[in-house]
Amino acid sequence: MRYSTEHKQETRERIVRTASRHFRRRGESGVGIADLMSKLKLTHGGFYKHFGSKDELLAEAIAKAFEEVEERFNAAVSKAKPGTVLKSLIENYLSLEHCANPGEGCPMAALASEIGRFPKAARAEFEKAMRRRVKQAAGLLPGKTERERERNCLALMSGLVGTVNVARALSDPTARKTVLDASKDFYIKAFCS
Repeated sequence: MRYSTEHKQETRERIVRTASRHFRRRGESGVGIADLMSKLKLTHGGFYKHFGSKDELLAEAIAKAFEEVEERFNAAVSKAKPGTVLKSLIENYLSLEHCANPGEGCPMAALASEIGRFPKAARAEFEKAMRRRVKQAAGLLPGKTERERERNCLALMSGLVGTVNVARALSDPTARKTVLDASKDFYIKAFCS
């Protein structure tokens, strides 16, 4: 049975969307193609009708993850009161909800410790999305020049990603909340005052 082009595209997008969440939740090595396709009620062999390799899927899944996060970033920006956008973004990023849901959260926080070992195409997607995020957010940060604002944005992003990683590593919910709250206070004072 032959499927329409639209059906094939919808199936491919479903695979990418699901893989994006699984990679963020389990890491690259924690996602097997057979398991992923089974969860989608598709055949393992059918995977190769859509992708040449797991590496190709990984690159597309990373791009999809950043796309989803950028949509949430833009929604948060549009809801924030004037003058509170950066504070709102910091609070959202360092929330218990974001910390508890790596599969739906920022791919930088979910995959930062692994990304250096990913195939070149996946790292390229990561870098491209990071540059785009810095360009979007740098205008919200203090600094006299664009370069200074971009450097401040890189420092803030690195700190936020690190904070989420440390908080996720803690099994004690009180300790996790303490790390998130302390960092939230620090970054808001450092960048929003």
